Amino acid sequence: MHKLTVTGLTKSFGIKKVLDNVTLNLQTGDILGVFGRNGCGKSTMLKMLFGTIKADAITMLFDDNPLKAEHVIPNGVIGHLPQDPFLPNSLKVRNVIPMYFSDSDLQDKIFYAPGIHKITDTKVGSLSMGELRYLELLLVGNLNHPFLMLDEPFSMVEPLYKERIKEFLNQLKTSKGIIITDHYYKDVLSVSTSNIILKNGNAIAVNNETDLRAEGYLPE
Repeated sequence: MHKLTVTGLTKSFGIKKVLDNVTLNLQTGDILGVFGRNGCGKSTMLKMLFGTIKADAITMLFDDNPLKAEHVIPNGVIGHLPQDPFLPNSLKVRNVIPMYFSDSDLQDKIFYAPGIHKITDTKVGSLSMGELRYLELLLVGNLNHPFLMLDEPFSMVEPLYKERIKEFLNQLKTSKGIIITDHYYKDVLSVSTSNIILKNGNAIAVNNETDLRAEGYLPE
């Protein structure tokens, strides 16, 4: 089991404090749902944990050992699925998979995942949004990272692939800790083990739709 602890996470843009002394605790088996209105700092928080945006202040511990944000990528601690597609549109799916995995067993694990075998001869640019996000998640999720951050994995995804993504996440949490942020709150709540909402720079614990309404995220 692995553990990731983040304390004092703070970030301002000019005079606007987006995140103010936020604390996160995540371990193997956890799926943390992160909610919040546009501009509240969800994607910024993920990028700061990943080390691609510099925090004003942050303390990170990996298995109780100090971890600098700039060492997250080279040390392979956290995998990150960004909001925007990142695979080359001109390549066929069968040519993308070996770019990530040289091991034939891992390649086969992707090739024969539900729904993938039938699209291996399709170019990435011709995939539906559901096919693309599912493929991206399979690639990132099967990397050897103990923690995984997903930025809008359910956005604009067809129902069939939402279910495949959920099945895969429930498999992954046996060996990883996962953070998900997405406006499709019902999908997040269906897989998360705990949840927070980012509001006025703070991280507030929430459990369900009722709590999200109480915090003004959903209409009354």
